[in-house]
Amino acid sequence: MASLKLLIVEDNSASLELMTEVLTSLKAEVRPVSDSKKALSLVKQEKFDGIFLDLEMPDLHGFELARLIRDSSWNKTTPIIVVTGRDDRQTMRQAFEAGATFFLQKPVDRQRLSGLYRAVRGGLLESRRRHLRVPLQTEVVCTVGPRTLRGQSWNLSQGGIQVEVSGLQSGDTVRVAWRLPASDVDIDVTGVVAWAGERRQGIRFTEINDRNQASIRRFVSEMEE
Repeated sequence: MASLKLLIVEDNSASLELMTEVLTSLKAEVRPVSDSKKALSLVKQEKFDGIFLDLEMPDLHGFELARLIRDSSWNKTTPIIVVTGRDDRQTMRQAFEAGATFFLQKPVDRQRLSGLYRAVRGGLLESRRRHLRVPLQTEVVCTVGPRTLRGQSWNLSQGGIQVEVSGLQSGDTVRVAWRLPASDVDIDVTGVVAWAGERRQGIRFTEINDRNQASIRRFVSEMEE
């Protein structure tokens, strides 16, 4: 399995170096950044599996950066680990409201950071699997009201599928059926067309039974490996 891709946003050079060293030693792919504006640019261009965010950043405060991360298309659901020396309830409440997922208390040391990372790694992996898209090229049948439309899929995640089906419109409620390659498992789900481009469309699943969900999860995991 590929390494988790982590962004560290920290303006203290010693803390940034320590966190980078520890997380790299734990087999993560780390992007260390000391500038919050540069961090904002990165989260608008790349998908990360987890973001370590110092609250007390110059220029762009951690609370505001967290809110902007939640508004980004790439990282709106990426877990955010807030790093702070403050432990009062108001700070924690504000951080959660801004989009924080976990807390790491300062001063950061190797043992505390290693322990937190090992504790949250499973959740970071599960979050990545939910949004990871893997190639899938197979025939799909889409039913929209009385219409039956046929086309081809392009990729698949646990939460949706990208297709090329003429006639789909953004906002359509659609029933999608296809067969997973190799396993020959028939999938039948209901979704909504989240976006419609000139040729391709993205469908977000809204109704899916446990059997189909398990089959898709297994297929995505096998393709990831």
